[in-house]
Amino acid sequence: MKILVINCGSSSLKYQLINMDNESVICSGKYERIGEASFLTHKINGQKYVLQNPVNNHKEALNFSIKQLLNNEHPAINSLKEITAIGHRMVHGGNYSESVLVNNEVLKNLEETIDLAPVHNPGALMGIKACKELMPGKENVITFDTAFHQTIPEERYIYPIPYKYYEKYKLRRYGFHGTSHYYVSRRIAEILGKPIEDLKIVNCHLGQGASICAIQGGKSVDTSMGLTPVAGIPMCARSGDLDPSIVTFLMKKEGLTPEEIDNILNNESGIYGICGVSKDIRDVEDAIDQGNEQAKLALDHYKYKIAQFIAKYAVSMQGIDVITFTAGVGENQKRIREGIIKNLEFMGVKLDKERNETREESKISADDSSIPVWVVPTNEELVIARDTLRLVTLK
Repeated sequence: MKILVINCGSSSLKYQLINMDNESVICSGKYERIGEASFLTHKINGQKYVLQNPVNNHKEALNFSIKQLLNNEHPAINSLKEITAIGHRMVHGGNYSESVLVNNEVLKNLEETIDLAPVHNPGALMGIKACKELMPGKENVITFDTAFHQTIPEERYIYPIPYKYYEKYKLRRYGFHGTSHYYVSRRIAEILGKPIEDLKIVNCHLGQGASICAIQGGKSVDTSMGLTPVAGIPMCARSGDLDPSIVTFLMKKEGLTPEEIDNILNNESGIYGICGVSKDIRDVEDAIDQGNEQAKLALDHYKYKIAQFIAKYAVSMQGIDVITFTAGVGENQKRIREGIIKNLEFMGVKLDKERNETREESKISADDSSIPVWVVPTNEELVIARDTLRLVTLK
C-alpha cells in the first residue's frame, strides 16, 4: 500500500510517496516559490532532478508534481490507482486532538482556524482541495501539529487575560510541531529500551521554526509555542516570547498596523532581528567567525533561551530523564547544541565533544552526564502516513 504525504506551506509544497509495506520512501519532492519563479526538486532512486516550472498556485504545483510520479523516464508508480490515500500536515487544528478523515464538516471547521495560523493553514487547505479535485475518490487525512498538545493541563495552557476572551475566541496555548515531538519521543523510548510511560523527555525541535516540549508518560504536558507559532524561544526570524507592551508601544510610535507588526514578529525578528545578518544560522555562525559581535549576541541569546526552557520543564515534569535534539538546526548544528548544553552544566549535564560531531541518530552526552542527551532525526511524514493508513483501514 502506498500513501502520498503532502505538506503545503504558504508558498511551498513538499511531498513523499511512502510504501507502507516496509515504510520506505519511494520518492520525494519540494516545490518552492509558488506564485513566483517556481521550481520543483524531485528525488527518486538516489537521483535529484531540479525542474523549473513556474506555477500560480498549489493546485498547479500539485498537478505538476503528480506528473513526476508518473514520469516515463523515472516512474515512481504506473498509475494513480496505486496510491491508497493522501495524508496532509496542517499546522493548526484548533481543538482537534487526533488526525481526522477529511469531510465537508471538517473543512468548514478548519476554515474557522485560519485566523489562528494565517501564514500556514490557507496553504494546507488549498492543498487538500487540490488533491480532492485532481485525485477524486481518494481518501484524505489531516494530521495536526497542535493535536499532540491537547493533553497539556488547563492551568498550563490558559493565558492570564480576561477569561471571556478564552470563551469567545479560544485564546490559549495550543503548541506546534506536535507530529515531530510525538515521533521523537517514541523513537527515543525505543532506543533506550524503556516504556514511553516511564520517561520524562524534553524534546528540542530546532529548525527555522523551533519549539521545546515536555513529554511525560508519552503525553505533552508543556510546550514553548502558544496560540501561534511565533511564541516561545526566539527563532531564525520569529521573536518568541516578549513583553506584550512592546507590541502596542511600537504600533503607537511607528504607526504600525496589526498586519505590519505581525510581519515584524514573524519575519524580521528573532536571530535575524538581533544581528541583521541572515535568517540562516549557518550564515550567522560564519559572521561570528569573522568577528561580528551582534551575530554572537543573537546566538548567545538563542542558546540561553533554549536552555532556560529545558530547565523550566524539569519543574513541569519534576525531573528529566533524557533530552533530545531534532530538526534542521537540532540535527546538524553542533555548535548550537554545545552552547545549549554548556548553559545546563549546573544541572550536571555534560557534553562529549567527539560524540557531538554527529549529524546522525546518536548519544552526544558524556557517560557521566546527569541526563543523557541524544540527537534523534525527526520523521513527521512517517507519522502522517501511519495515521492515514490507520484511519483509512478503520473506515
